[in-house]
Amino acid sequence: KGLREGRIVQKCVPVQTYAVSRIHPSCFHQQDSISDSLKTCYKYLNETSRSFAAVIQALDGELRHAVCIFYLVLRALDTIEDDMTIALETKIPMLHDFHTYLYQPEWRYAESKEKDKQVLEDFPTISLEFRNLAKNYQDVITDICHKMGVGMAEFLEKKVETLQEWDKYCHYVAGLVGIGLSRLFSASELEDPMVGQDAELSNSMGLFLQKTNIIRDYLEDQLEGREFWPREVWSKYAKKLSDFAKPENIDMAVQCMNELITNALHHVPDVLTYLSRLKNQSVFNFCAIPQVMAIATLAACYNNQQVFRGVVKIRKGQAITVMMDATNIQAVKAIIYQYSEEIYQKIPVSNPSSRKTQRIILCIRNLSLSNGTLVSRNHFSPVYLSCAMLLAALSWQYLSAMSQASDEYVQASEN
Repeated sequence: KGLREGRIVQKCVPVQTYAVSRIHPSCFHQQDSISDSLKTCYKYLNETSRSFAAVIQALDGELRHAVCIFYLVLRALDTIEDDMTIALETKIPMLHDFHTYLYQPEWRYAESKEKDKQVLEDFPTISLEFRNLAKNYQDVITDICHKMGVGMAEFLEKKVETLQEWDKYCHYVAGLVGIGLSRLFSASELEDPMVGQDAELSNSMGLFLQKTNIIRDYLEDQLEGREFWPREVWSKYAKKLSDFAKPENIDMAVQCMNELITNALHHVPDVLTYLSRLKNQSVFNFCAIPQVMAIATLAACYNNQQVFRGVVKIRKGQAITVMMDATNIQAVKAIIYQYSEEIYQKIPVSNPSSRKTQRIILCIRNLSLSNGTLVSRNHFSPVYLSCAMLLAALSWQYLSAMSQASDEYVQASEN
């Protein structure tokens, strides 16, 4: 599930058009002077990413190019991992060695059957632009690529058994991305060295997003034959993970999900600490929007039987408002406070994990308050508001894609 995103939406929603029509010119970046090979990389970015492309291109300065190349390198690695036509005896060495291909100008892989195969077929263009980056960026990307390849190989034929293994799996596919991005932010000097040095906080940023995806995507993953919920938890409630999709097991399914959501919420204090350290607006927007959407998603899923029946939707207006508001740390704290309170109000007394949920929510509540009071979400400069609207409009594509994909899977299973 590492870099997998929502399916392509065939038409834009009206609110997207409205928001884009009000974009401030400072939100756009001129790319006329970049090389043809870098233009090709941005073309691949827009072809392979439905949710990351817009926010990456909203980043400031040379950081934008570094993150673009970082994304494409990991997309290429993920495409190798996903390709079930590659035999394990071939795939495992490729995953282990993939970071070395960045320094082999002619290396490419032309036999992939995956939809994003262009990043492997034209890998020389991507690796060329990688080698054109400053050495401090190259070192970060190489290191993360190496570690992620090793982790992917480890979990190729291994199911997630314990909570410790769940954290480890999420670290390999998402925590390492957070760590790498943080190191790139610091290398660009747009953020302080501390941001890139604190791997624990960066890892939590990735784990919170990944666990949210895994929890929300239970039904979709079951229909595709994938399992990412840790056995240590679900085995307390069922004999098989697939049993949760049966109506007669819905109560146990919800109790299990609530326990996993409680586990994910333990990353929120680290998320707040991490975001409070950011000083560049483009980096803050890039990091904050996925986090507030994640807690909104968990609030919608908590104690909700619909997760096991179909799709859990966040209302369009609600999503746009959240994404537009998340432009400063006090607004983010207010958003997180709001959704954590929603979860708190839904905690069932009979739930085995209810006391743990109450404790972490109380902790989040205290961290979200500034000097014991809640600060309004709605104090922005016009430029920040315009940039937020751009990110909200383009990020909405991902949210819509998730809903459409889930609907399609449910309809397919009913047929």
